[in-house]
Amino acid sequence: MTTPFQERVYDLLRHVPRGKVTTYADLAHALGMNCPRAIGQAMRRNPYAPEVPCHRVVRSDGTIGGFMGETNGAAISRKRSMLAAEGVEVVRGKVVAFPQRHHTFTATNAAPNHTTRHHTGPKIDNGHNESRERQRGGQRGRERPGSHTRSI
Repeated sequence: MTTPFQERVYDLLRHVPRGKVTTYADLAHALGMNCPRAIGQAMRRNPYAPEVPCHRVVRSDGTIGGFMGETNGAAISRKRSMLAAEGVEVVRGKVVAFPQRHHTFTATNAAPNHTTRHHTGPKIDNGHNESRERQRGGQRGRERPGSHTRSI
């Protein structure tokens, strides 16, 4: 089962064309977040591969990054093979001609119902905030037990 956050990541990733790569950070920023590791975790749990092409996600410096939860071995060899089949060459662990192969997200190629947020914009609920509130003993939108408010 996937989370709403993961579904948003997968929807956006479907827009990266064959022969191009994007980065964990680009996906995070396009979703209004600053947490590329969360993107990596979503990639690791991708139940829709290869329709959702997680093999097209690399690190910001153009190095290949991980694949299927691994950073070396057979999984990385498979990622390299999948990229090669799409015309993306990897030499010494880095995408050749990375700037030309780098797909970035704009308003025209972003996922439907996708909102780009800069650090000054409203916080996007990624599905994790409510569980944090429950862990702290409160419920979203309600007063926590034991807290007191004054009427003015």
